[in-house]
Amino acid sequence: MPQIKHRVITGAGDATMASFTYSTGATAFPLRPPPPANTDDLLLEPPGPPPGKETPTSPVSMLFRNHPLPCLFALSLLFFMAVEYTLAMVPPTSPPFDIGFLLTEGLHEILAGKPAVNSFMAGVNTAFVGAQAAYILWVLVVEGRPRPTVAALFMFTCRGVLGCATQLPLPQGYLGSGVDFPVGNVSFFLFFSGHVAGAVIASLDMRRMNRQRLAWAFDALNAMQALRLLISRGHYTIDLAVGAGAGILFDYLAGMYHSYKIPAASDACKSGRPCCGCRCK
Repeated sequence: MPQIKHRVITGAGDATMASFTYSTGATAFPLRPPPPANTDDLLLEPPGPPPGKETPTSPVSMLFRNHPLPCLFALSLLFFMAVEYTLAMVPPTSPPFDIGFLLTEGLHEILAGKPAVNSFMAGVNTAFVGAQAAYILWVLVVEGRPRPTVAALFMFTCRGVLGCATQLPLPQGYLGSGVDFPVGNVSFFLFFSGHVAGAVIASLDMRRMNRQRLAWAFDALNAMQALRLLISRGHYTIDLAVGAGAGILFDYLAGMYHSYKIPAASDACKSGRPCCGCRCK
């Protein structure tokens, strides 16, 4: 019959440790001591510097460590404030200064000497614009998802208002073509680029539907489109940059509009049902 031969109680700090010997007659086995009465003693904090030797951390360094991106924006704000307040203004009699035109000056001279190449590139660009429109209409009519269409309608309405409000001068050296969109060398708004904004709206919808390869293809074609518009002087740099931002903005606003008008579909999407089933996008 196993028996406990002896018991020793020892005190260690705040916890009381007990040791036991469990005997079978031939061999004695020590029993594992019971856990400390205070379980808070098990929650040990990582070791730190000795008291009184803590390394002081300034609030500025902590701000940069925890929020690097806003700090970078703050530094850029100070930089561009210095640039803005010391920059020589473009006189009224001079054409607008555009860094995109400056960087593509050599390509512009080459394209100006080859009208056939210019017309070919314009035709390819027009086909790409047609692909944007075809995709957005397909999504609306066949897939029954109105968000890209609503975004495009929002975008072109805002573009028309801003284009009428401020009419920029046609860039010097503009290389027009009869096959460029809008076809026929008709007038058009410079600010902002509907070519770029429409491609961004289509690309964002493709990503929502997990059509990643098609979205990347549209992004690549959009980048080449923007470069061609700079080389041919069809848009200023600011037109293209704002066009990309407008595509993102109006896609977001179209999503908010759809969530407000069709809340049941949005709730179904949040529950995990496929988007093509609830048509929430």
